[in-house]
Amino acid sequence: MSDERAHRSDDIHLPADASEDERRQAGDRLRERIYVTFTALALLMAMNSHGEALDSPTVLWTLVISVVGVLLAGLASDLVSHMIVHNTLPSAAEFRHMLAVSSRALGVIVVPLIAVGLAVFDVIPDRTGLVIAITALIISLAVIARIAVARTGLSGWRQLAVLGALVALGVLVVFLEALVH
Repeated sequence: MSDERAHRSDDIHLPADASEDERRQAGDRLRERIYVTFTALALLMAMNSHGEALDSPTVLWTLVISVVGVLLAGLASDLVSHMIVHNTLPSAAEFRHMLAVSSRALGVIVVPLIAVGLAVFDVIPDRTGLVIAITALIISLAVIARIAVARTGLSGWRQLAVLGALVALGVLVVFLEALVH
């Protein structure tokens, strides 16, 4: 894929003539973004449930450390699985793709970081920053799920059923992840 093409297409709106490799790479980036979104959402929801003991600097650092940890785990997973499947280290281009997958997933937490950061500097209340962050993550997941379902070509009621199943699965994931926090 040319660098120009890589920059003009995003993960959700691929051009109709995208190659199988371009689609696979976009899928990798989307999958990592979704993992990061679920992790951040579960973490923030668990912290929100702690009542008045909320401390925005702690929330901010916990969010950053957790997301960086998830991204590094994903990178390590990509490296190990590549070596097992291909019996070699990734090429420079493959490694750049792995790094791009990890680094672009950080975009998911921009709005949550801004919201919690505003609370750290007392621009908004701590709880408000947390609620904005959680809401932004939920909206992000909803938009991605809606776009994915719309692309299936299913009839309206089937799209609604699949979207409902995705929402239920998402709620279950967040619930299970929140249990461990």
